[in-house]
Amino acid sequence: MGYIANGDWIAFNNVSFGTSALNTFTARVASGAAAGVTGNIVVHLDSLTGTTVATLSISPTGGWQTWQTLNAAMSGVTGTHTVYLAFTSGQAADFMNINWFTFSGGSVPTPTPTATPTSGTCGGSNTPNFGPNVSIFDPSMSASSIQSTLNSVFSGSSSEMGTERHALLFKPGTYSVTANVGYYMSVAGLGQNPDQVVINGGVNADASGSVLTQFWRSTENLQVNPTGGLDRWATSQAAPFRRMDIRGNLDLWPSDNGYSSGGYIADSKVSGTVTSGTQQQYYSRDSTFGSWSGSNWNMVFSGVTGAPGQSFPNPTYTTLGTTPVSRDVPYLYIDSSGNYNVFAPSLRTNASGPSWASGSTPGTSLPMSGFYVVGSADTATTINSALTRGCNLFFTPGIYHINQTLNVNRAGTIILGVGLATLIPDNGVNTMQVANVDGVRIKGLIFDGGLTNSAALLTVGTAGNTTGHASNPDSIQDVFFRIGGDMAGKATASLVVNSYDTIIDHIWAWRADHGSGVGWTSNTAANALIVNGNNVIATGLFAEHYQQYEVTWNGQNGKIIFFQNEMPYDVPNQASWMNGTTNGYAAIKVSNSVTTFEAWGLGSYCYFNVNNTVKSARAFEAPQVSGVKWHDLLTISLGNAGSITNVINTTGATTPTNTSPSTVVSYP
Repeated sequence: MGYIANGDWIAFNNVSFGTSALNTFTARVASGAAAGVTGNIVVHLDSLTGTTVATLSISPTGGWQTWQTLNAAMSGVTGTHTVYLAFTSGQAADFMNINWFTFSGGSVPTPTPTATPTSGTCGGSNTPNFGPNVSIFDPSMSASSIQSTLNSVFSGSSSEMGTERHALLFKPGTYSVTANVGYYMSVAGLGQNPDQVVINGGVNADASGSVLTQFWRSTENLQVNPTGGLDRWATSQAAPFRRMDIRGNLDLWPSDNGYSSGGYIADSKVSGTVTSGTQQQYYSRDSTFGSWSGSNWNMVFSGVTGAPGQSFPNPTYTTLGTTPVSRDVPYLYIDSSGNYNVFAPSLRTNASGPSWASGSTPGTSLPMSGFYVVGSADTATTINSALTRGCNLFFTPGIYHINQTLNVNRAGTIILGVGLATLIPDNGVNTMQVANVDGVRIKGLIFDGGLTNSAALLTVGTAGNTTGHASNPDSIQDVFFRIGGDMAGKATASLVVNSYDTIIDHIWAWRADHGSGVGWTSNTAANALIVNGNNVIATGLFAEHYQQYEVTWNGQNGKIIFFQNEMPYDVPNQASWMNGTTNGYAAIKVSNSVTTFEAWGLGSYCYFNVNNTVKSARAFEAPQVSGVKWHDLLTISLGNAGSITNVINTTGATTPTNTSPSTVVSYP
């Protein structure tokens, strides 16, 4: 909550203090107010004029993002109360920001409270204006006019680091068109289920030669009857293919047999054959295929009917019959009255097949009037204001500069982006912080690193909190992180997960190996993902080129299904990349304190093209205990540019010189 002035206040319902009296109020605050301007946070129980239990004095900290953690004594509190924070300063100007607060001192941990909106609206319309970069098609429109728009957007979406952002959305009905999907394009149906929007033609992604850099695009929620019986989705990372019903075959590689690097399918049906072709690795989840053809290094399936049987490493299929925990993404749809809604699918356990295989996807429908539609005129201040009022967020296609942390404090908040909406932090702020609350869902955004280093781009949950969220976990889905490539971006960590039970479903964290602002000391980034919470699951985890441990896993009972990794290309020499006395850093480090963890289908590659003599001691590092289990791992040296000595710890052969894998079927 930012730029707070005298007289502001906020309320939190049903805060349980437990049965042992809590006696300390702690808050993380910042103040860029002028010297001598002071104020207070006054904590009241049950009303703004209710019992005062704590007063915390606030003085300037040196900046609106210069944070201090302060404590105040609190009269012993037990039971359940509505908590009011009143802000007083005796002058009109803004005097403080608050990032989080806690109560402590008793025997029962206090859950982070959930803000209750006190006033204001989120926009008020169920038929909002989505702005100029969202094209909405109606079946009454001529096929030629729709095709013209599709072609025009595609022709302007050819730049890998471009600024164009577009969403192309089809209302329920039947269309005879072909959508070619370029950079920063989202093509989706507006039905509640895929078969309410029928495309007779195609939804394709293709390119001449290699598609190793065909990133940042998506298709979702459509039935496609492809021309000639074949649809093509030849992409690499950050190109989700979700809730699709392909009535024919699907090729995942380019039409001229060029290289392709990896991808992701979820909650989809393909009646014919899915052919991976040149794809190096791929992950498919909760889907139904007529059949699958192709295997190179790392093909992983969980909950997929029609998937090939387990056979790693020959061929390289890793197959799980079900996905332990999953939940499909929230998505926009239009109802029979012409009103827009966002559908939030229900949690699934031990899932197999699409969520809509037997009818409508189970879940909850939320009206658009509860969403603040973020557009080109919005700033971090207006976005935070909407969050404080209890709004969900719908990011329209665009690039947004964020000069203060976006604080997501309400349980159940949905943050949905279309058209690969992109957030760039300014002045080294952390882009987004989620409180330790249930059911926050973030989908469809790119988090860029800014020119000044951020400690983290997205943080989920507060450090040290142990509240469980198993019945309604937070989820991070189709969220992509980019450090460099479009500019010399910097961030110490891209994603930090502190909350228990979080679902990480299809992220790609990329420290750029090409583009602008790229170099060992230019686009600096230590870690792609740090997991501190227990019971976290990652399904479809892609992380590339970070400079230290790319993934650090500190939480107990974690799970990873599919991991694709490339170590940093641009290590200048071995001395620049040492972990103490060890050559380089593992791609995944499971902390020595972890006693339960399991992972399936993992690949790590090296291509030390700046200095071919560089070595990494291992790709995976973990305590050798019975509860930490690994299945189907591999390493590869691309073109013999450097080497990885062992696959996991000291097990597994050194990478061969001929770009073929070194494998470990199980460990320990």
